[in-house]
Amino acid sequence: MRAPDGQVRRAYAALASLLDNLSIESLVTKQNAAEELFRRLGITFAVYAEGGSTERLIPFDLIPRILDRSEWDLVERGCLQRVRAINIFLYDIYHDQEIIKAGLVPPELVLLNSAFRPEMLGIEPPNNVYAHIAGIDLIRTGERDFFVLEDNVRTPSGVSYVLENREIMMRLFPDAFAGQSISPVGNYPERLLENLRAVSPSGAEDPVVVLLTPGRYNSAYFEHVFLAEQMGIELVEGGDLFVRDGFVWMRTTEGPVKVDVIYRRVDDGYMDPLAFQADSTLGVPGLLGVIRTGRVALANALGTGVADDKAMYVYVPRMIEFYLGEHAILNNVHTYMLRDPKQRQHVFDNLHNLVVKEVQGSGGYGMLIGPASTAEEREAYKRRVMRNPENFIAQPTLALSTAPTLIDGEIVPRHV
Repeated sequence: MRAPDGQVRRAYAALASLLDNLSIESLVTKQNAAEELFRRLGITFAVYAEGGSTERLIPFDLIPRILDRSEWDLVERGCLQRVRAINIFLYDIYHDQEIIKAGLVPPELVLLNSAFRPEMLGIEPPNNVYAHIAGIDLIRTGERDFFVLEDNVRTPSGVSYVLENREIMMRLFPDAFAGQSISPVGNYPERLLENLRAVSPSGAEDPVVVLLTPGRYNSAYFEHVFLAEQMGIELVEGGDLFVRDGFVWMRTTEGPVKVDVIYRRVDDGYMDPLAFQADSTLGVPGLLGVIRTGRVALANALGTGVADDKAMYVYVPRMIEFYLGEHAILNNVHTYMLRDPKQRQHVFDNLHNLVVKEVQGSGGYGMLIGPASTAEEREAYKRRVMRNPENFIAQPTLALSTAPTLIDGEIVPRHV
């Protein structure tokens, strides 16, 4: 919100003026009203821990984070560039593997990766698109210093909370938006549906698109319901679909309906019990065979997880140069590969200043945050790393930028 000299940045001028004229009490009242709206609308997510899971409201802060047009253009161009390169990489590794032949990516990082699906070798996905939806995690360290923290191209989630946050903020804080030229987000479901329809293998004018959910106990089930409703498509579970005569069909009260596109929110291993995890009830028996013949499109495609592995992340700038002939617009955070003995020793010597992650980890699970850890925790983590060094990477902690945030009745800076 403020430059190093303390002056309010131009993009925040109207908001700063508005905040100066509002009391803390009125902000707290609006914050409480927002949380009540979230509660009434059921906007929650599940947090899993030992002993089960609990439903929590999505954290919401009333004070918006603002990017001016030039900042957003930088982020948009950088993310588009990155996703284009990742899609080409995915096509390449499931076909000619030119990037491996060129020596730019170690073959073991691909071929021995638990997210690599040999079953997808040679398969031609509609329009050669693997990652139809991507979630690129960004951090900011300065006015125009954005870094990619990780790429999410398996089954990205969280967009519904962005849409609901914007809607509720505009409802409770209309003065912050008045007279501003703000890029809309409310058309996301419409654009997502266009994206999904565009990859229909049938070429039908009105293809049948469904959203496949693991069910109501999934942590992102609210989002599954929300997006299906907003797009006007059927929300289905594995038991609602079946394979017959080489096509995927949906059970309905009026008889079977052929499905053209499946927007799946189910992990690879559960998608087809005949090909992957045999006891899965979340997927569709025989689905992989239909994918092979090109008679159904899956978004995102099976096997995309190899591209968002945290060890593969290191090589995305190389992918951009190799496939696009461009330099990366958005930088990576410097990353140490613990599979390398020299890098591993450096990490162990500086563990108190680093963050260590599992390469296939997600949601913050399995991490060690060095500055917040005890000596005993660090020693225990070293032993864990040594059991399988290939499974870990490490990154430095960065001095992140801050934004004003309403916390316990006070406006205080928090990292973003």
